[in-house]
Amino acid sequence: MSPRPKIGLEIPTILEVAGELADQYGMHEVTLANLAKKLNIRPPSLYNHFDGLPGLRKKLAIYGIEMLYEELAEAAIGVSGTDAVLALSKAYVDFARKHPGIYEATLLAPDPEDQEVQQAGSKIVDLTIRVLQAFELEGNQALHAVRGLRSILHGFSSLEQKGGFKMALDLDESLSIVIRAFLKGMSA
Repeated sequence: MSPRPKIGLEIPTILEVAGELADQYGMHEVTLANLAKKLNIRPPSLYNHFDGLPGLRKKLAIYGIEMLYEELAEAAIGVSGTDAVLALSKAYVDFARKHPGIYEATLLAPDPEDQEVQQAGSKIVDLTIRVLQAFELEGNQALHAVRGLRSILHGFSSLEQKGGFKMALDLDESLSIVIRAFLKGMSA
């Protein structure tokens, strides 16, 4: 017997459950069938909300990017300069730790040129530029710095998720040292 659809099921609820699936089992397990089962609905019902699996993945990517933005913005409140960059960096890595599947979803946006994806991502870029203002970077310099910082944070998060840091050293201290070295390099 097929599960009965839930009345009034809305996209935020669906994305929350899809995010839980991603975090618990990985993005490869976020399928329409698995999501429908978890929601106790029939898979075709999801087509009322998404354009198939690509549509679901796009919405989940945007959902994740917005979650990440909120965490980063909260971390940057009330601090500036090096402290702000360190707080933002820690928040980024912590997000990847807490939400490994959702974090992966943010990297799997189907079309990076998509306006919705771009709009969500641009908020993070703008926030990071504001956090880096203390280093007096302008124009392309600021964007290069944002790319560099993101590369460090993604690399760190990715290596940690894959078990690449086996030594008995404090990971947060390692992150702080790497970010401070990056900032020193920018100042030079």
